Amino acid sequence: MEKRSGKAAALLLAAALCGTVAVGGPAEAAQRGGESSQRRLAVEVERTLVEAGFVGVSVEVRDGSRRIRARAGTAELGTDKPVPYGASFRADSVTKAFVATVVLQLVAEGRLELDDTVEKWLPGVVRGNGNDGGKVSLRNLLQHTSGIHNYDYTDDVGYGAEAFEEHRYDRLAPEQLVAGAMRSAPDFPPAAPGDPAPEWNYSNPNYILAGMVIERVTGRSWREEVRDRIVRPLGLSRTYAPGDDPTLPEPHAHTYHRFPGSTDWTDTTVRNMSWADAAGELVTSKRDLDRFFTALLTGRLLPPAQLAEMRKTVPVSADFQIPFPGLRYGLGLMRQPLACGGHRWGHGGSAEGDFVRDGFTEDGRRSVVITASGSNPEEGPLLRAEAALQKLTDAALCEGIK
Repeated sequence: MEKRSGKAAALLLAAALCGTVAVGGPAEAAQRGGESSQRRLAVEVERTLVEAGFVGVSVEVRDGSRRIRARAGTAELGTDKPVPYGASFRADSVTKAFVATVVLQLVAEGRLELDDTVEKWLPGVVRGNGNDGGKVSLRNLLQHTSGIHNYDYTDDVGYGAEAFEEHRYDRLAPEQLVAGAMRSAPDFPPAAPGDPAPEWNYSNPNYILAGMVIERVTGRSWREEVRDRIVRPLGLSRTYAPGDDPTLPEPHAHTYHRFPGSTDWTDTTVRNMSWADAAGELVTSKRDLDRFFTALLTGRLLPPAQLAEMRKTVPVSADFQIPFPGLRYGLGLMRQPLACGGHRWGHGGSAEGDFVRDGFTEDGRRSVVITASGSNPEEGPLLRAEAALQKLTDAALCEGIK
């Protein structure tokens, strides 16, 4: 979910910047399910802003065909601009759910198998320092049970405000990122098929490799396959892979990160996302994510057998359980308990400055998509932010729209 599991596993922030809460007017509230639900959501969003110390927060909730939304804080520091509705934002690791869906579609078409090894499709790519692509399956990649180290390019260029400014426009090829991971020994041996409690670590190179496999199997990039298999059929008009374009289309909110050793916010809105590749490059919107996950969970994108494989989850590591209690990971799909019983499904994401969380009931009836800006890589702010956001997710999915 995070860009890295250590130094930026800490997602969010310490500075409490209280802003105004903006909600739809009475006519809009009545049309979308009732003013009382709208007001309750506004209160929850304000609470989230204050408790987590975000710069800005925006949320959209759906219950059946009814929707409500609310926002708090500012879209740009130094202004009173509200966080825009209908904004574009970086999907970050939510991209993984799209990529996993394409892999499972290829499985359904008989073009590959989940138990195929990486070596079969990418000979010689996963090799060295104890890494062995002949022992790592595609299932291991999608499930984060490969043991491949979570290499991050900041391991080489440095992690701080100055390093970010120097390298924000760098272009990184997937082969470079995988080669970086190969410089480290595996964190553990790849999980065997059917292991109910395998060792687990969140590793972006797993999905970069999955994207490379998609290209080897189809002869087309993972970006083209996601576009033609998911984005266009579902009419996801705001979802695309930006490649080397470092900008976001309007409307959008700015994103801010407080790097270690800095007392100031760094505006991280404009940046080349090639370092994320198939692990986190996509740009999207709340409506698009709602449409994608609803279609996925209700069987519009995968046959029953492949959707069942996607939903087979394993426990995440103990350190990941701290900010995300009860979380289990399937094949590019997360499951977490709700306070009211049952579970939410989806996939979150974050990078320096921005944050995406979502939740969908298994039947697709209810959904919530949350975006926030302002992050701080310290443990205290992280845990406060995650606790606040999980309260908001629970409130949205448990109460619904009345």
